[in-house]
Amino acid sequence: MKREDFFKETVKPIEIKPRSISELLEAMAETSFQGRKLGEVYRVWKNMISDNDVTILMGLTGSMSTAGMWKIVGQLIDDNFLDVLVSSGANISEDIYAGMGFPYGKGSPLVDDELLLKYKIDRYYDEWADEYKYREMEKLLSDFIGSLNKDHIYSTAELMYLLGKHLDKSGIDSLATRAYRKRVPIFSPAIMDSSYGIAAVLSEKGRIVLDQFKDFEQMTKIALKSDDTAVIYIGGGVPKDTIQLMAVIKALLLEKQMGKEIVKPHKYAIQITTDSPQWGGLSGATFEEAISWGKISKEGGNAVCYCDATIALPIVIHALYEKKPKRVKKNFDFVFEEVEKG
Repeated sequence: MKREDFFKETVKPIEIKPRSISELLEAMAETSFQGRKLGEVYRVWKNMISDNDVTILMGLTGSMSTAGMWKIVGQLIDDNFLDVLVSSGANISEDIYAGMGFPYGKGSPLVDDELLLKYKIDRYYDEWADEYKYREMEKLLSDFIGSLNKDHIYSTAELMYLLGKHLDKSGIDSLATRAYRKRVPIFSPAIMDSSYGIAAVLSEKGRIVLDQFKDFEQMTKIALKSDDTAVIYIGGGVPKDTIQLMAVIKALLLEKQMGKEIVKPHKYAIQITTDSPQWGGLSGATFEEAISWGKISKEGGNAVCYCDATIALPIVIHALYEKKPKRVKKNFDFVFEEVEKG
């Protein structure tokens, strides 16, 4: 490498002028720091949407539904830009609270929390929920769980499909409702850590059995039925790790079948996160580290932007929609076959 090679590509200052959001992100991709990374996230996401050979999976964590982000994800489901959603339990329950017509109040972190407890107001950093209304949402989930077949062993995708059907009939908008209409699987590998766990224990008609190994078996089948996969991580956590492992199990099964070493990493990967890598956790683990495991590829491109998702996600999504993209959704109806048969 020669000295002049370091300047083959140069930083281009942003000039103020009338332009679209997508044009602004393209310009930001030529700058530095997290501005460049946000522009790169946009470019990789745009490329994965235009690649008809990939199955697009999203890992969703953080308090995104309470913060007003759930309808963005719902729109991606509506328009076939998501084939599989892997979510924390909170994001697929606290959207139901909103869908039931219960508002999240604009609040402040500078408040007397003992006073909030007295008035039964739950705080999420700078917003709050009505605890009594929250219990109504948990009652809805509890009644639904109580109505299910106790002899069937469910995956979380089957549970969410039936919940979406129930909510659709009840006129309640939610991620589960939209996923049910579009037949998009929603997996929640840590669903107990949410209102679903409370609702199950409170169910007066008995609990159901959830099999998380069944979840992973169904996710493995999705990976095997896909030519390639692309991943979007909002935050990290269990959803990110579970999706990453899909690439590993696919490779191991193909190795067993073909009798030689196989690597089948995700072709495209983007992450918007505030988790940093130096603590060694998976949430902040870099895509470079994931390459060593065979989880992520350089082929299609990858980008990580360290930014609050409530800032980055709306900007990138609006830029994508300016291009009026079209995409045919992948069909994974086999996930729902058992519960549809009753």
